[in-house]
Amino acid sequence: MTDRPTASRRLLLAALPAALATALASRAGAQALLPGSASLLVPGPEGGLHARWAERLAQAIATGAPTAVRLQADILGGADGVTAANRFATEAAPDGRSLLVLAGAAAQARLAGDSRAKFDNAGWLPVCASLGCAVVAGRGPRPQRGAAPPLAVAVGAPEGSGAAALLAMDLLGLPATPLAGPPTQLWQDGKAAALLLSGPAVPSRLAAMGAEPWFVLDAGPGEHDPALPDVPTLADLAPAQAPALLAACRATGAAARLLAGLVLPALTPADQVALWRNAVQRWLEEETRGGGAIGLAMPGAEAAAVMAVMSPGPEAVLAYREWLLRRLGWQAG
Repeated sequence: MTDRPTASRRLLLAALPAALATALASRAGAQALLPGSASLLVPGPEGGLHARWAERLAQAIATGAPTAVRLQADILGGADGVTAANRFATEAAPDGRSLLVLAGAAAQARLAGDSRAKFDNAGWLPVCASLGCAVVAGRGPRPQRGAAPPLAVAVGAPEGSGAAALLAMDLLGLPATPLAGPPTQLWQDGKAAALLLSGPAVPSRLAAMGAEPWFVLDAGPGEHDPALPDVPTLADLAPAQAPALLAACRATGAAARLLAGLVLPALTPADQVALWRNAVQRWLEEETRGGGAIGLAMPGAEAAAVMAVMSPGPEAVLAYREWLLRRLGWQAG
């Protein structure tokens, strides 16, 4: 008779650690939830590309997330996204309640040293993204090293992504002369022999322009752009003696390729990042079925790889800004 209560007590004591672990796990699971609402900074204007992208994304999250969550969009600044990125850098807390639609043009402004860009996007955590292409195209086949006379390359604004076409020619040892002005117009007027073509629907735009794709910018050696699988990369073609400038050129290409990306602040807890990435699955599926309303839909892990290219190390950034000053007279702020 005296042994039976002792045995019961032993069973109860043995069960305590398991019960405690279950309770702690349940508590952790209860904490790992998306917030009921979150703020989303979106580059303007109202009705623009980024606003439309954010609206579709918010609708998909509202209907597809495991828990109810509402994104409160604040449209701010212009289409280059610099104003929205600045606000995000100064006000967003890493608690899973603050997100940004990052424009590739904002990352390019930071890379070039635009004095307006007061943020550092290197540590921001991608949730998903829409990507286009970034390809240098020209009239006829790609020229070989030693070609003459110099190629007329449309660069647009020196701090913009179009300058990457000129940098790529320098890396390939092809004599080139920069042309200022709208690249597409310079091409249509017959003044430009080469330009960077980026954004959505690049293959069809190439065909409409009668341009030959020479190489894509942001992919590494042996990699390919899924929209242009037969086109080589700059990394495949360029010599290896200027790694910093090659990294910078690839970064510019990645920024030109990024149409819109949903990001969280640096230091956001991993469980919150995972929850947000899970919440956009419905959007990813809808975009994939629809062929991508803007560009190729990318989940967070793949978008992170592109954004890592977009944020090179300080040696590449310095080399790029020195090249901009030497070649195009652009002084970083």
